[in-house]
Amino acid sequence: MAPAFDEALRRYAELAIKIGLNLQPGQRLIISDPRRAGVPLEIAPLVRHLVEYAYKAGAPLVDVIWRDDALQRLRFQHAPHDSFEEWPVAQPKGLLEHFERGGALLSIHAANPDLLTDQDAGRIALVQKTAFAQYLPTSDFTSRNLVQWCVIAASYAGWAKKVFPTLPPAEAETKLWQALFRVCRADLPDPIAAWKEHVRQLVARSDYLNHKRYRHLHYTGPGTDLTLGLPPDHLWNAAQSKTPKGIAFTANLPTEEIFTLPHAAQADGHIAASRPLNYGDTLIDGFEVKFAGGRAVEAHARSGETVLRKMLEADEGGARLGEVALVPHSSPISQSGVMFYNTLLDENCASHLAFGRAYKFCMRGGESMTDETFVAAGGNHSILHVDFMVGSGEMNIDGIASDGTTEAIMRKGEWAFKV
Repeated sequence: MAPAFDEALRRYAELAIKIGLNLQPGQRLIISDPRRAGVPLEIAPLVRHLVEYAYKAGAPLVDVIWRDDALQRLRFQHAPHDSFEEWPVAQPKGLLEHFERGGALLSIHAANPDLLTDQDAGRIALVQKTAFAQYLPTSDFTSRNLVQWCVIAASYAGWAKKVFPTLPPAEAETKLWQALFRVCRADLPDPIAAWKEHVRQLVARSDYLNHKRYRHLHYTGPGTDLTLGLPPDHLWNAAQSKTPKGIAFTANLPTEEIFTLPHAAQADGHIAASRPLNYGDTLIDGFEVKFAGGRAVEAHARSGETVLRKMLEADEGGARLGEVALVPHSSPISQSGVMFYNTLLDENCASHLAFGRAYKFCMRGGESMTDETFVAAGGNHSILHVDFMVGSGEMNIDGIASDGTTEAIMRKGEWAFKV
């Protein structure tokens, strides 16, 4: 490993532990990707640096859960047809116990979007639904920000080949690492200082929107004319969250979004996705969704339509929206010109929405609400939370006040207000 690359990898790992998790002395850490039952063996060099910084931060134990993608393909090729609702139950039970003891989670997204492209769409959707269901108790901890959690990405061969298909495998993997370092500001002289300033700017924009108290958002653009309602007690969030103990953390690295929850019963119109969605290691591309009364009533896709429809049928809340996020088209990820085929990266390239579960911390007092109270107030409850990108350089978004007054929030994908 070249010294310069290893140093960049170290900086990236340091950002994840210090800015992402803000791991505290005495706090245990799990490194995994729960929905894929672990992180790929190929990213061991990054994981070793993460473990080193976690122990330096005072962690008494760091537990890494590994996976091998070849084993996942073998399951789809040879496992009994009626076995795809099985899941390694020790993992979600262990993570729940870990959270109950105050532990933190670092989830690393490194997935090959073509791994299961040739496999049965119904089984893919069923495995994803099973994963969401198994981790539903632990997702309550993250949706309430009861513990620190952070999601980062890591380059590896299966993913890099998709992003840079014309390059030799080793060169593609290196180039993907370089892109990740750049969009995460890990290539700057002082990445931690750069992140603190970036977080400050994002928080200022969320404060502006919280002051406005819009009741609806109106999206217009190619293939899009959609109006979303916002619950009266919605809260815009940005970059940094806090646990009940007051520990600040940044849940996504990178992050460029200002986000809140839409009213689950107030979405009407149609919207077109602006980027492909990697769902369960298969791509859903060129898709459009029509909403009425908050529910997706039609969904069509150029590819992956069966998986898309199965996803929306996962439960009652799966066809409703749980997140609305605003991202300028000029974000570093968008300007990189790279199609990452990875939701963590692509969602911070463009404004996006999410099917399924809403984050309770996006509603005033939501963390203490029961699921029933939260839903009655306009929040959405589901085993799913699946982000999909809708923003572009042609998207306009307006805020509509309670008196019907309309104000520009974004024009041609860029902020229409200053802070």
